[in-house]
Amino acid sequence: MTDTQLTTLTRAVDEADSATALLDAVRDLADANLPDAIPLLVEVLSYNNPGAAVAAVDGLIALGDASVQPLLELIDQHNYTARSWAVRALAGIGDPRGLGPLLNTLETDFAMSVRRAAACGLGNIRWSQIPEAERAVGQAKALKALLEAAEDGEWIVRYATVKGMQCLAIAIPDTQSDLYTTLQRTCEQLAECDDSPSVRIRSRHALNVMQHSHSTQEADWSVALERLYHRKAEERPVPEGDPRKFRAVAATLTPGQSQQ
Repeated sequence: MTDTQLTTLTRAVDEADSATALLDAVRDLADANLPDAIPLLVEVLSYNNPGAAVAAVDGLIALGDASVQPLLELIDQHNYTARSWAVRALAGIGDPRGLGPLLNTLETDFAMSVRRAAACGLGNIRWSQIPEAERAVGQAKALKALLEAAEDGEWIVRYATVKGMQCLAIAIPDTQSDLYTTLQRTCEQLAECDDSPSVRIRSRHALNVMQHSHSTQEADWSVALERLYHRKAEERPVPEGDPRKFRAVAATLTPGQSQQ
């Protein structure tokens, strides 16, 4: 992609004379996946065009971590529409720098669609990029926010919260921890008691995924141990006269030689 092509794409956004033309131009710019387009894609979040904002969010998510700092700066401004779209983008990227804004949004935002995005976003956080000591604190804060969101009055927020809890549970390294147990029990309660059938179904699915992840981890340890035992057995000296001592020699014989 040359500078001339980038200029053409940005000009199309600037010169769009209708909502449809703006949507098409932003979509083309986002699809180009150009880091230099980030400032304009972030600016589009402030436009009064939801379709173009969605396209810009998709483009910013695709560009990943390079989008995070401009999005954080946008969240600090007073344009609520722009901030709400920025939260959606941060939720999709999963960069740890977005943890604070996502926590604050889930706990305080009045728009259910934004709280929904924040709940999902807490499940997308790349915890492995956070130092271990800070990671535990961050996961505890995420757990607290998700537990409160599990009682949200909007079922769509609770549905997204279950997804966030599922992902957080999988990210916790020790599945016997208090955090994991709390998440599991909360999902069990939602699966039994939530008013929404959709939330109950999603909670049961989350429990299945969590339990499968736990059993898979156990199975991996079993396989590792079995391989270790097998290797140690192979390293033991073979007693004199044991036919296994001659296995390597026998493998080198041709069928004709073995019959002589």
